[in-house]
Amino acid sequence: MFETLGIENLNSSSASFYFALVLGGLFGYSAEKIKFCFRRALINDDRSQALFAWLFALAIATLGTQAVIYKGWVSFENHRFYSSEIPYLAIATGGFLFGIGMIFTRGCISRMTVLAGTGNIRALFVILIFAVTAHSTMKGPLSYPRLMLSEPTLYLGEFAGLANNSILQTVSICSMAIISLLIITRARLNLRIYVFSFIIGNLAVLGWLGTGYILYDEFEPIELESLSFTRPATDTLFWSLASTSVSAKFGAGLISGVILSAFLSSLQSKRFEIKSFETPIQTIQYITGAMLMGFGGVLAGGCTMGAGISGISTLSVSAFFAIIFIGLGAKLANRRLRLIRKLIFLERA
Repeated sequence: MFETLGIENLNSSSASFYFALVLGGLFGYSAEKIKFCFRRALINDDRSQALFAWLFALAIATLGTQAVIYKGWVSFENHRFYSSEIPYLAIATGGFLFGIGMIFTRGCISRMTVLAGTGNIRALFVILIFAVTAHSTMKGPLSYPRLMLSEPTLYLGEFAGLANNSILQTVSICSMAIISLLIITRARLNLRIYVFSFIIGNLAVLGWLGTGYILYDEFEPIELESLSFTRPATDTLFWSLASTSVSAKFGAGLISGVILSAFLSSLQSKRFEIKSFETPIQTIQYITGAMLMGFGGVLAGGCTMGAGISGISTLSVSAFFAIIFIGLGAKLANRRLRLIRKLIFLERA
């Protein structure tokens, strides 16, 4: 469709940067307003509201993405989420490590990106360590354990994507519709939470629609992607170091948009505050968490947004698998955090 838009000064790859800049801007603003975070949905004192917000966004994203698939605008036939062979060991290990990491850093990587815009130096530091580790896992020394863990696979054929089976797809869509209705009628959330969760869910749909249909150019195809933070973080890092030889694409636009809009939102709400590390132990803990998330995010095929909201919206089995193990890792780490701090970080009782 891109060639019909009449945009002469940009190719589809460059246009994806500006598209992602807007997408990231809307996400950053919305997520900052309601403190949108999967970790918060699992373990915080206000986790019921946070979980309802996360599930509502997921349901909206799934219903919208399946509608886009039904209309034939986007196809995931050749996407990694629909790969017939699932590297189950890599996904389970990666998801589990990512979950532990986000407990150490007190937020998943999407939340850290938002917090970086609000003046949180710890979050900015986490993003840098995360991006370096993820890039090393993709193309550097850490790619060797990644390849080793990716060798055991489970063949699912067409069942790797539930949307390939009309019965499973219908059941999934009905389930998400029911979840949406129950949350709307029973959860009694603040109207602001409903609105911004609805926006976040639709942004995942817009991401797929934008890269898979609106910006699709058969002569210069771009990668089909949506809201995610693992690959975009590495792309942003690489672009920031070699912008004269590497053009800014979707990933750089997304991360930039999130940080900028979160900054503006925090200024508007008077929540902007410079925060840094308080102790050496805390610094080590955050570094460890960032590395675990970077390594785990690549193995799992995404973070809580990439494999979670965006991934599950495609009804990918591997995405479901990843978010389950992220949750398990987070729950276990949170229960044993005090013991872990004593044993690993040598914190005194």
